[in-house]
Amino acid sequence: MLSVIVAPALAEKRVALVIGNGAYRDAPALPNPHNDAEDVASSLKRSGFDTVVGVDLDKAGMEQATIDFSRAARTSDIAIFYYSGHAMQYAGVNYLVPVDAKLIDEADVRRMTRVDEIVADLQQAKSLRILVLDSCRDNPLAEQLKRSMGATRAASIQRGVARIDSPEGMIIAYATQAGRIANDGAGRNSPYTAAFLKHIEEPEEIGTIFRRISNDVYATTKGEQLPELSLSFVGEVYLRGKLDIVVQPGITNSDPCAAAGDHWKSAEAIGTISAFEDHLIRFPNCAFANLAKTRIESMKNEMVMVSPVQPSTPPIAVQPPIPAAPSSTLDVRRFDGLWTLTLVCPRSNVPGWAFRLVGKVSNGAFRGLRGEEGKPGGQVFEGTIEPDGAMIIFVKGWSGDTGSDPFHRPKGTEFHYGIQGRLEGSHGTATRVDRDCSVKLAKQ
Repeated sequence: MLSVIVAPALAEKRVALVIGNGAYRDAPALPNPHNDAEDVASSLKRSGFDTVVGVDLDKAGMEQATIDFSRAARTSDIAIFYYSGHAMQYAGVNYLVPVDAKLIDEADVRRMTRVDEIVADLQQAKSLRILVLDSCRDNPLAEQLKRSMGATRAASIQRGVARIDSPEGMIIAYATQAGRIANDGAGRNSPYTAAFLKHIEEPEEIGTIFRRISNDVYATTKGEQLPELSLSFVGEVYLRGKLDIVVQPGITNSDPCAAAGDHWKSAEAIGTISAFEDHLIRFPNCAFANLAKTRIESMKNEMVMVSPVQPSTPPIAVQPPIPAAPSSTLDVRRFDGLWTLTLVCPRSNVPGWAFRLVGKVSNGAFRGLRGEEGKPGGQVFEGTIEPDGAMIIFVKGWSGDTGSDPFHRPKGTEFHYGIQGRLEGSHGTATRVDRDCSVKLAKQ
């Protein structure tokens, strides 16, 4: 367990990347991100951070800024990434939107910056990592993409940003709750950035500072905007003090249900029997255990109720029978069985990679496992198959050895991505939504 002791001097090396994107070319401009970025950068410089500020960055600018930040974070003690501007979630993955983004279809999602890759960059810092997303504004680009995709596929686009599982030693601060919209503000800064600037230089413990920021935003917006905060470290941290890390053996988490709430929200978002069963296994004696049992029983009963029943006697037809409308329940079950999934990612700016796994489709739900769930190198594949064969799969994984990982993430770094495509008969094709990777499926 990590413990932090504070000394009077500043940390040896502190780095920060602050980005404010407001001058969008294909959407109404946001008035405050430019001011937010400049003001936050100035504040962090006063606290001893080697700070780089980026304003109204296009795709190339975002890529270069994050690459430079990744290199700087490797040798830092404390690293901060602060973003003000448009963001969105697609297939469970959060993206930051550059000012030249134009979202015509799913392929354009690749033009945006993945937040989970920034989390991986932050994890390279030795002592403390901070991610601040003042980015949940109402996003017309996301709405444009929804309209172009149609109702079924657009279900993979949700409001705001998704909650991120916080790695050890990290603070993740959101301007508002997951899936909610934040206020851009009528003054020089957004409500969240204004509160951040008010408190960040106070000589207080960092957890206290971020809680005060949340309280101020909630009060200023009269309860309409409630920031979320994830603190994944033990001890006290002061930005104006030197951090010395000491490992203290024998300290354990006394609350086995501490993570139950966040896991339950994830289980509800997935909405499959296996997701609720997984929650029950992990948290059998916590607050949502009985509700998980109820959901599992209800879903299993629904599966029984929709099973086709053969009539005891054939109907007497006095005229040519009218063909019955196709049953979506019967239709989707034609995909039930074991499927081989092969994913191939060609070399681009990172080395290429490929793998194969076997997943199972049952009553419109797909589940597959590569490696061991929750362990380095493991990936969990869960998704849905529509009656017409349309498929979307959400993937949660954990990076393997840093040397063999294409992105050189620290071992065990959690990541997410989505796969979208279609099954037809005993075969299927799909793509990874954020990269140029092809996916082929074949029924065994």
